Amino acid sequence: MTRIRAWRKILVGGGVLLAAYAVFLLVLAPATLLDVGLRHATGGRLRLALAQGTLWSGSGQVEVRDQAGRCGAGKAVAWRLQPLALWRGRLDFAVTVDHAAKAFPLQLSPRRIEVSDVDFSLPARVLGVAVPRLAPLDPQGELVLHVAKFAAVGDVVTADGVVTWKDASSAATAVAPLGTYELGFDGKDGPVRLTLRTLDGPLRLAGGGVWRGGAPPALTITARVAPAQRAQLTPFLRLVAIERGDGDFALQWNPRSGGAPTPTSSEKP
Repeated sequence: MTRIRAWRKILVGGGVLLAAYAVFLLVLAPATLLDVGLRHATGGRLRLALAQGTLWSGSGQVEVRDQAGRCGAGKAVAWRLQPLALWRGRLDFAVTVDHAAKAFPLQLSPRRIEVSDVDFSLPARVLGVAVPRLAPLDPQGELVLHVAKFAAVGDVVTADGVVTWKDASSAATAVAPLGTYELGFDGKDGPVRLTLRTLDGPLRLAGGGVWRGGAPPALTITARVAPAQRAQLTPFLRLVAIERGDGDFALQWNPRSGGAPTPTSSEKP
């Protein structure tokens, strides 16, 4: 009996030591593990370069990369765990992008991810990196992202925000800027509605679509060119859209097809 008790003490003590060691390793887990996770989750399209610190407090540079692994754009990012949230069974981080003075909250739990009050910008060339069919157009200008709220529980998404493409232009046309465009997204616990509109510019874009969690978003876009710019912009638009006539063009934006224009059923051979 004495020997059994002794062995029990040894086993319990060993288990406690192993658990403490596991916690010790987890606390000191390097930030480079985030790069491994991003790489696997996005097929190498997002990477965390120059990672420093740990999973719980660190910094690095989030990079958008093309299919060949070349960096198209990067933003400095830093994160810090908020320990009090552990009592609520979740991980709360304060995240800053591009050395911003104000951090935004990132909340993680086994079933949910949520961010709010996110603001940052990217060069528009990332569109050519994210959508290879757009790369020859060399998109230019600035993409400004504002997310009031984004939450995902499995495939169910809640989103409220807007992306603005300021002073949009392209190396494929001498007309610059083409305009400034706004893509709004809004939805609660279901399909997210997408709305595209033109704020200003000679190339007028409008459209809409939906985004369901677990599938890429899709947009149906119409473009209209004023008579004064048709001679210059028609060859450019023919690269990415279906010509309807009288300065009107149509494009069905489907990321699964690389952003290629897709004719409607009446236009298919």
